[in-house]
Amino acid sequence: MATIANSERVDKIRVQLAVIGCSHRTAPVELRERIVFSREQALTAADDLRREGILEEAVVFSTCNRSELYGVPSDSIASPASAMEEYFASFHGIPRRELDGRIYREQGGDAVRHLFRVAAGLDSMLLGEAEILGQLRTAYNQALEHGATGPVLNRVFQGALEVGKRVRSETEVGARPMSVAFAGVKLAERVFGSLKAHSALIVGAGSVAEQVVEHMQNRGVKDLRVVNRSFENASELASRVGGEALPWESLGSALGVSDVIVTSVASSTPVLTRATLERALAKRSGKPVFAVDLGVPRNIEVEAAGLYNLYLYNIDDLGAIVEQNRKARESEIPRAEAIIDEHVRKFEAWRAALEAGSIVSDLRGRFHAEREALIREMLAERADVSPEERDRIAHITEELVERLVAQPSETLRKGPGMRGRMAGLEAIRHLFGLGEGKQ
Repeated sequence: MATIANSERVDKIRVQLAVIGCSHRTAPVELRERIVFSREQALTAADDLRREGILEEAVVFSTCNRSELYGVPSDSIASPASAMEEYFASFHGIPRRELDGRIYREQGGDAVRHLFRVAAGLDSMLLGEAEILGQLRTAYNQALEHGATGPVLNRVFQGALEVGKRVRSETEVGARPMSVAFAGVKLAERVFGSLKAHSALIVGAGSVAEQVVEHMQNRGVKDLRVVNRSFENASELASRVGGEALPWESLGSALGVSDVIVTSVASSTPVLTRATLERALAKRSGKPVFAVDLGVPRNIEVEAAGLYNLYLYNIDDLGAIVEQNRKARESEIPRAEAIIDEHVRKFEAWRAALEAGSIVSDLRGRFHAEREALIREMLAERADVSPEERDRIAHITEELVERLVAQPSETLRKGPGMRGRMAGLEAIRHLFGLGEGKQ
């Protein structure tokens, strides 16, 4: 954690946290797939937001179910949330009106609480989902290593990771962890019943595909094949579960002998078209195919949904399983929220302490500036004042300033209760005009 070296740095840290974003709660997959940030795009966006003076610190967090911008707004921006939304829309080339009603925005303590709820899995499509905490850690670490974060985001994201771990270890929200991968497999069981007599094709070899393979293996799937652009990655994944790895070029032929198809590939365009699946179905003598597309952007062409004997589902079709999962765990939500409340208070106390310290520093700076201006005015009319007397006046007035700020400094040092009174601190800042008129 960075240390506060001077009053200027404290003043910067005083700025509140802000977040804007789009998630499964506000937008369908058709929109979410258009606003996904790749790892490289996330870092580019963080750079842009800081270079354009919108944010001083930035973390871009993007998964299949959400894309969010977290940051510390610059003092020079009148409406940080609006500026962040405009950037969000322009980055993805989406008309701003298409995002109306789809984007949420939070600032200050509400933004902190939102992040903590995301880390705890309380804001997920699948309550307590297993992947979200690791995804959040990865996004934060990438931004940290890239130099996009600072004291505020470092503190709040470290707090979020701690919240996520505590909720999963101290409540039942983390028990029997539900994931998108598991939900997809459960959906396949609803269509076929037992999967033991069926064959499965996993398209992809990332973390979600890995979970799908493990769930398939646990259900005794007869034939399990993995296809990926990197044959080495496909081989590594297939070898763990006794499956078969196939080169990417074999994808078309593998479709024709697979009862269950699960896709989870990072791709900006569909990897399975309607025509490709139509040819595969023609080889199956009327046997149906279950396909679940876990990719965002979607991996299977939307038009394929109309094919006979193809049962196609995407990530937004997991509603019934999501509801069952939520009902099994919702009694634990108050305990998780209590942990979140505790950590929100800790963060606000930390922020208030910095705010209080910055007020004293700014008061000292304001008093010294006024003192110097007054001395110049008075001595400009007194040519008879000797250099020694001028030094004495300067010394006495400087001592007066330090005495004036000594008491509030001591009160803040010994009185932690004072540090939580953010409204009062803001009133003091406004009363003395501290920080106003800055560019």
